[in-house]
Amino acid sequence: MNHHLESINQPNLSMDKPLAQFIDHTILKPDSSVEEIRILCTEAMENGFYSVCVSPYFVKYAKRFLDGTQVKVSTVVGFPMGYAFTSSKVEEIKRAFIDGADEIDAVVNINAIKSEDWNYIQNDIDTMARMCSMRDKVIKVIFEVDLLNEDEARKLCDICIESEVDFVKTATGINGKGNQPGVISFLRDYLPKGIKIKASGGIRTQEEALELIAAGADRLGCSKSVAIVKGS
Repeated sequence: MNHHLESINQPNLSMDKPLAQFIDHTILKPDSSVEEIRILCTEAMENGFYSVCVSPYFVKYAKRFLDGTQVKVSTVVGFPMGYAFTSSKVEEIKRAFIDGADEIDAVVNINAIKSEDWNYIQNDIDTMARMCSMRDKVIKVIFEVDLLNEDEARKLCDICIESEVDFVKTATGINGKGNQPGVISFLRDYLPKGIKIKASGGIRTQEEALELIAAGADRLGCSKSVAIVKGS
């Protein structure tokens, strides 16, 4: 999105919960192993992170490992490009719920956005949102803000408002960072309070994390989560 958005003034930070509770502790590398997921889950329990975010393949394992804890399990759908057909995304969501996922991070179809096929985008998002709502699960719609112009971002926000999604998420972390505080402020100003914001992509320090929360982020997707909460 337009870089001038980064200059928007940030509100004062007031946190009503520990920093760790803002974090989805994440590992989505294509070469991740079950041992790395075990470590991720252990770190989430030890540090009190809100959730772990893992690939669909590891959802069942993570859910079993975290059984009896407060840590949620998130997974991705249509990741990382978003251009899978809606029917494919539906099947991904169904399987994720069977395996125990609590939250879904679903990528929008950028191809359809750039083709101005807004009816397709409306149906894509609405279908996924309804599936999650029927199961009382959380859906986060991933925008890939670095690939969008401001008008496209506003149109996506309007669709998410109409579909009553739970979260708008800035990025996968694959196609740009998407974590500029100005972008978060833009989304927070545009979206109703009932839709939360997840910042994701290249968040590496506690200072960056706090800036994003101050700008209006309700959740952070981080792989450097332990270092962030420890301030190291």
